[in-house]
Amino acid sequence: MSTLDEVGQRDGWRCWLCDEPVDPDASVNADRGPSIDGGATPKGKKPAPGSERLAHRACNTRKGAIKPVVPWSPDLFVIEPAPIVATVERLTRKGGREVVGRCPSRSDGDEAATWLADRLSRFAPGLRVEVSVEPGGGQFLLVLRTL
Repeated sequence: MSTLDEVGQRDGWRCWLCDEPVDPDASVNADRGPSIDGGATPKGKKPAPGSERLAHRACNTRKGAIKPVVPWSPDLFVIEPAPIVATVERLTRKGGREVVGRCPSRSDGDEAATWLADRLSRFAPGLRVEVSVEPGGGQFLLVLRTL
């Protein structure tokens, strides 16, 4: 099992759920304080080495009660964006290709693709995907494809 400092440094002191900075000096009892999320492990089992991720205490606690939601950036112009968590789960299980949103212009699509690739590198570091922008129906489709 990794220490809080090891996981924090590896994850760049950012919460894997909300993608906001985590203060390494905050109390572990504070809502915005650091905690380690062990991921999905069978009851009574220790997490696999390196599978732990950094989260705010409140984000980690909330995740235990409801399925986590990873929001899209409000600065992006993406129409009908797919839920990131469900998309990652499907692509991890089955692989393949999935359209995750539509953008009105190529530049909006390129901006969303750059953001999504960066976000997925922290949210699902083990998932190897390529993000592309493809024309379709007078719009631009944001596509994830497993490698």
